[in-house]
Amino acid sequence: MSSVGYLEILRKNPSFRRLFVAQEISYIGDWFTVIALFILAGEATDNSPLAIAGVLASRSFSLAAVTPFTGMFADRYSRKGLMISSNLASSIVLVIVLKFNLLDSLSSVYLLAVTMVAAKSVFDPAEYAYLPNICTDEELLTANALGSGGWSIALGIGASVGGFTISNYGITTALWIDALTFLGAAICIMTLPQGGPDISERKNATPRVVTKEITDGWKYIFQKPEIRRLVIAKALWSSGGGAQIFLLIMIGMEAGFGDMAAGIGILFMARGFGSGFGPMAGRPLMANKKLQPYLIGLAVGTSGIFYIIISFMEWSNLLLVMIFIAHAASGFNWVQSTTLTQERAGDEWRGRVAGADFLALTFMMGTSAITAGFMLENELLELREVIALSAIIQIIMGIGWILLAAPKEKAMFDKEPIVNL
Repeated sequence: MSSVGYLEILRKNPSFRRLFVAQEISYIGDWFTVIALFILAGEATDNSPLAIAGVLASRSFSLAAVTPFTGMFADRYSRKGLMISSNLASSIVLVIVLKFNLLDSLSSVYLLAVTMVAAKSVFDPAEYAYLPNICTDEELLTANALGSGGWSIALGIGASVGGFTISNYGITTALWIDALTFLGAAICIMTLPQGGPDISERKNATPRVVTKEITDGWKYIFQKPEIRRLVIAKALWSSGGGAQIFLLIMIGMEAGFGDMAAGIGILFMARGFGSGFGPMAGRPLMANKKLQPYLIGLAVGTSGIFYIIISFMEWSNLLLVMIFIAHAASGFNWVQSTTLTQERAGDEWRGRVAGADFLALTFMMGTSAITAGFMLENELLELREVIALSAIIQIIMGIGWILLAAPKEKAMFDKEPIVNL
């Protein structure tokens, strides 16, 4: 199979192009709200580390709780319809919050975080499962790399512009902008073809049927070790990465890149641009069958190594470079594991596999973030020590993949014919 270029897929695949544009619109707006939630939590508690970490943890744990169901939905209902509904629901939630001025306490901040996650929770598994329906096998790696790069660019733009908007125009303006981006994304998705799944033989969604479909999905994953390994790949990174995302907020409050909103926005911008650069620049490595078995472990470990460096360095402009490289590795891990999972999972199971993937990722991310917040809140460790601890965990996880999973991946790849992607 020949490789498909980034411009080529955007030019020749109009369905992917429209989905990509919709994602960019929605993702940019997302970060206006996320930055706002961090700021609101800090304002409500005199910048309590645990309260700020609680925003990330509440989002992660609530997402983990619903992903088994949303993954099942992506295998049962129109994936296009789920993506539209997700964006419309998110826009409506923000309009209600703004119309009735419902952000007057820390509990209301957490409630908005959870509600937004609930509204958006069906989007990721549906998009994950929908992508192979509109892309050929030759396009899939490029589509995932470009999608990850687009998410990362949106994070960089959304976080930096969102931080600037909050600093200069206030949180209310930022949230109204996000509400409009969700609406714009929904309109773009309405122009897409229907896509899977095949629902001709689906039974009515009774509680018994729903439970069986979810448990069947888990049985499918556990019976296939080549999928089971990949389902935990993102969680390997988030074992320390959840803490690191929270710690970027704490660094932003200290580093002197402007006020709190601007500082967080600049650091998240470096994170976003890095996580997009990694998979796009590393696409040739992902296509190398000899290297593929080791890449996930190497990416997780590399992210940890650069956060070790961050824990020792002064907060200067060089910090942005280190964050960029660390998250380039995390973005590489995301695209590598996602593409392999999409290739290995059958279409009728792909949504539930995505749900398990996001469950592992988000549960580990929430646990990591809230643990780091607890340590700082109770002064068990200092900020730099928590950064180093998160990095050490990632390095251990990366080594674990190389020692335990990579030999099995290599044996699997050795059985396949080598092709040029």
